[in-house]
Amino acid sequence: MNPSSNQSSSQARLDTTTGAFEPKEVDWRIWLGVIVTGVWLLVLALYISNAVGWFNLGKVPIDTLGSFLEGSFAPLAFLWFVLAYYSQQRELAQNTEALRMQSLEMQRSVEQASIQATAISGSEMHARREAFLRTNDIVRNQLGNILGFLVMSSQGAGTGGNVPSERISELWNKNDSEAFSRQLLELSFLHGTRYAYKLFWGTEVRTRHSTNFVFSFDRLLDAADACDSNGMIRDAVAGSTHGYVYKRMMLCRDNPPAGITFGVFDFDPDSMESDEPNA
Repeated sequence: MNPSSNQSSSQARLDTTTGAFEPKEVDWRIWLGVIVTGVWLLVLALYISNAVGWFNLGKVPIDTLGSFLEGSFAPLAFLWFVLAYYSQQRELAQNTEALRMQSLEMQRSVEQASIQATAISGSEMHARREAFLRTNDIVRNQLGNILGFLVMSSQGAGTGGNVPSERISELWNKNDSEAFSRQLLELSFLHGTRYAYKLFWGTEVRTRHSTNFVFSFDRLLDAADACDSNGMIRDAVAGSTHGYVYKRMMLCRDNPPAGITFGVFDFDPDSMESDEPNA
């Protein structure tokens, strides 16, 4: 076998595989038309040779010759018309199949793109959660410091507070960002709602600390919403000790005791009078 022919056939297969060259298969109907046409022309030539003679063909009247040729080639014309029709049908079927395959390929591409988009979205959400967890530790410490200053403002020396200085120093030395939160919750529930309001909003300094706490905690809740679609992280943040202090602060601010107006400091911020206003 000729090596060059093997190489050519191998190259043809390679090109077919890669799509660079695809040899087109000749339809069997074309071969059939060629064979029938050849046989018909051969029979026609024999007929002319035997019946008329090639030398006498030029003596035949033109109208007779035209009718003869018309009748002779009409079957061939009809044959090729039918073959062309079926060939076009085959081409249309191939084109339809090619379009269907392209449609399937586009659907697979869309599905792949959707999978990739979902994976990217999941990765982005995971990155947001990781960033939130790192930010959460920093913000919790910040919130703990704000509440520490609030405790010092309300319970420090000269305020007549209920927390000894030794206890405040102990809370500062603890490696616990929610130590002051627990202390403030205890004080706010232990001495009634009027004292709880004064504890958080009783002076300009305490109001400033509480406002800073509310502002920072609101931003922490917003960050939790941005990285958690089902709300679990937000619920965990809101359910922490800082979260309960936040709720207690907001309840006191939005529902000041009778006789007290928010932002007006015309009362003793450290007194522990009854929840009922003075008559």
